[in-house]
Amino acid sequence: MENFISIKENVQTEIVVKKSKFICNLIKVDSQEEAENIIKQTKKKYFDARHNCVAYRVVEDEKIIEKASDDGEPSGTAGGPMLNILQKNNLCNVLAIVTRYFGGILLGTGGLVRAYSDATLEAIDNAEKVKKCMGQEAEVEIEYNNLENFKHYCKINNIFIGNFVYSDIIFCKIQLQESIKSRLIEDFETKKVNLINLKFLSKKLIDKCIIK
Repeated sequence: MENFISIKENVQTEIVVKKSKFICNLIKVDSQEEAENIIKQTKKKYFDARHNCVAYRVVEDEKIIEKASDDGEPSGTAGGPMLNILQKNNLCNVLAIVTRYFGGILLGTGGLVRAYSDATLEAIDNAEKVKKCMGQEAEVEIEYNNLENFKHYCKINNIFIGNFVYSDIIFCKIQLQESIKSRLIEDFETKKVNLINLKFLSKKLIDKCIIK
């Protein structure tokens, strides 16, 4: 699976087109099951809306699963254009739901495509993006007096540190890009980074950088 872009936090935006209100919820998801559950919850929340159109792209087993739904709008005027925008922006692990409250004025097929597209783009523009890549998770054990040096090492090498567990020594999990793995192993073996133990766990999607 190549690098892709996701969002750091969920975003909600709203636009009005000829008295129809379009609310876009852009939601980060980790699986197709999670996306489908959120769709059900959202439809219950906006039960009084005319349409709840959806599009999502989710990475599972290093493959992209995609889905789009027009939810009663004319075929190809809502979910499809929304999905196309996610694809063009290389967004994955993202669910877009655009809820429409009908304002009494028909928009026509072209107008609907523009409205659902604009609603989705508005949310994407307001979202803080995160570049994702396949990386490695590892577990490290550190002496207390080496903690600050290790934090500095991780900062300059773009290694993400998870939560610390404090005992006689400190345990924590880290996430790093594959390209950094060999450097970390070498620095551990040569004591350039002073750790008691370094244990690599599984491959997983990790945050590579924040895109403003």
